[in-house]
Parts: sequence; C-alpha cells; structure tokens
Amino acid sequence: MAARNQNLVAITWGSSVKFSIVQFFVSLVFAAFLVAAVYMAHEYGTFKIIPVTVDVTFSGNSESECNLFSGKWVFDNKSYPLYKEKECKFMSDQLACNKFGREDLSYQNWRWQPHHCDLPRFNATRLLENLRNKRMVFVGDSLNRGQWVSMVCLLDSSIHDPNMKFMNNSGSNLITFKALGYNASIDFYWEPLLVESNSDDPVNHKLPERIVRSHSIEKHARVWTDADILVFNSYLWWKQPHIKVLWGSFKDENGIYKEVETIRSYELALKTWSEWLEIHVDRTKTRLFFISMSPTHEKAEEWGASSDQNCYSETDLITNDEYSGRGTDSKMMKVVENTINELKTTRGLKVEIINITQLSEYRKEGHPSIYRKQWVPLSEEQVSNPRSYSDCIHWCLPGVPDVWNELLYAYIFQ
Repeated sequence: MAARNQNLVAITWGSSVKFSIVQFFVSLVFAAFLVAAVYMAHEYGTFKIIPVTVDVTFSGNSESECNLFSGKWVFDNKSYPLYKEKECKFMSDQLACNKFGREDLSYQNWRWQPHHCDLPRFNATRLLENLRNKRMVFVGDSLNRGQWVSMVCLLDSSIHDPNMKFMNNSGSNLITFKALGYNASIDFYWEPLLVESNSDDPVNHKLPERIVRSHSIEKHARVWTDADILVFNSYLWWKQPHIKVLWGSFKDENGIYKEVETIRSYELALKTWSEWLEIHVDRTKTRLFFISMSPTHEKAEEWGASSDQNCYSETDLITNDEYSGRGTDSKMMKVVENTINELKTTRGLKVEIINITQLSEYRKEGHPSIYRKQWVPLSEEQVSNPRSYSDCIHWCLPGVPDVWNELLYAYIFQ
C-alpha cells in the first residue's frame, strides 16, 4: 500500500521534495484516521458501550447486542422520577402512594441499568410526534392499566397547555387519553383474560367463580383492532387452579360449562387471541407488544423475612440476582412465548415481548401496600393488622411501571 501511494504521488507532483512533503501529510492524516478507527472500534464495535443519546438496534438473542432486560437497579435521585405524582392530574388513586400517606419516596428514584448498554432516555415529545394522528391501546388487566396511567403521566408532563389534553372515561371498558395537539390517542381497554369472560365489567368483576369463553374475542377485539400500537398483558387473572370454560353464550341456558386446568385454558385463550390478530391486524400499520408477567410480593419468606409478613413496610430492594418469587409461573410465560413464536414462524406476524418480570422481581418495596385509596371501608381487624390489606400486586407511581414504558419506548424506536 505504501509503494502504491508513493508511485501515485510521484506521478502527480514530479518532484521528490514536493513528494516528501505530501507524503508526510498523507501519513499524518492516515495515522490520525487509524487511531480514531481503533478508538471507535474499542468504544462501539461490539455495541456493549452505548451512549444514552444514540439510538441502537438491540436484542436479547445475541451476545453481541444489548439485552435491555438484564441489568440492575441504580439509585438516581437526580434524573428520577420522570414526572411528579402531584402534577399528573390523571393519576390513579390506586397508585398514588404519596397522596395516601407514604412518606418514604425512595421507590421513585430507582433507574434500571442494563449490564452492557444504557436504556434510552424517555422523550415524551418524540413519542408524541411518533403517535401523531395515531392510536395506541393498552389491552389487559389492572396491571396493564397501571402501565397505561404511567404512560399518560409521562406524556402529560410534556403537554403544558391544559386545553390540549383530556381524558374520556364513560364507565365502559375503554378509557381514552387524547393529546389534541398531536391528534394522538392513548387508550386503555379492560380485558383481563383477553377473551370474553364473566369478569368483563371494569368495576364489578370480583366474582367467586371465574368463567371464560375461550373461543370468543370479537366483543372486545373489534374495539382495538384498528390501533397503530397494541400493548397486551394477561396473567394474574389466570392464577387459579381451575377456570371454568363456557362453550356457548352467557345468555344461553344450554351452554356447556367445563372446569379446565389453568394452563390449558390459558392456551385456548391465547390461541383465540393469536388467530384474531393473524386475520384482522393490518401488518403494514400495527405494532404488537406483549408485557410479560408482573411479579407479586405477598410472601416475605421468599426473600428471607418472616412468613407472616409481605411487602408492608418494605423500603429496600431484593439484591439476590437470581431471586424469583413463587408467584411467577414460568410455565404460563412459556405458553405466551410459544404462541408468539408460532405467530411469527408460521403466520408471519410479529409480536414483541417486553420482559419486565425479572427486573420487577427485585422491587418488593415498590407496591402501594396500605398507601392507596380503599374502595371498601376497612374493618377494625384490618386496621389493627395492616399486612392483611396491603396491596403487594400493583405498583406505586412514579415507579416501576415507568421503567416498563421506558423499555416499550426503546422498542418502539429501535
């Protein structure tokens, strides 16, 4: 290469003196370029050191790419929380822990740090621009509703004109947040079992016996099928030994009821869900996501505390990297993975799993516990034993669901 460069320069300049000067500068530039190239290769060649400001392609399937779901929680009271509880007028009383008396607010200051890269900083304005003239719908249970409230608060903080946003809650399964300046809708649709069930009422759904119509989803799906982004979840409501499956209508006296093992009834429901997506979703328009199971912290013995305790009064994280509570059912998550893999490989429809399970396992202090609105007056016995009515299922906001949305944001812009 050096001889080749000398010949070219000699022919061009025709002078050994001029050649030497030019050769010096060419060599200098080449050396600088080489040093820069080595530095860049060291910094970015493997994609394991990534500045927050850089958008990257990532995956959990390759060691050379970033797995956003593997990492640790880092205390960060400078950048977090991403919004203030009292300033989000769309906050839910079920999740507003500070409003209902929680004084330790450290649960708001934890940042998720992947091991080999950085989670992109949530930019509400950028997401709203992406959602301009579009519709985003969260479909699922109260945990998904909590993530939706988090998303609304994240976006609300960047819309300063109160006349440019509103919430429509008519009491039906559908709640709509509208960002008027962007003509963007961010909706939540109550559908805890994905398919039709006797728990479809968004208010009166606590029934002694759970019944699903595993082959019926039209009642719900026709409301959300036209969305540009769909975010599903369905797990906690299936956590029963058996669920009764109905073949027929709830109004049909001749319907056939049969108790089916949870895993099998879950498979039937997800099969119906996936078949509906395959036929009805516009593949050129709609992005599909599924949020993995959200862990509970109802049994403190699982993290080494007394067996009669739960998340009540917890203020520290679980530090055991391998920790997994017994409430997390890996078999059910495998059903989700198999269903989604089949959709992709045999039907060409992509659904992306946002794996929030393990990172949320560590956050035993992130639940409302007793610090939430109580919809039913407490008994004297409950008041004397706060653990008896502590909510160790849902999450305080700002808090853990904000990170779920940061992960969703990263996937939307990957």
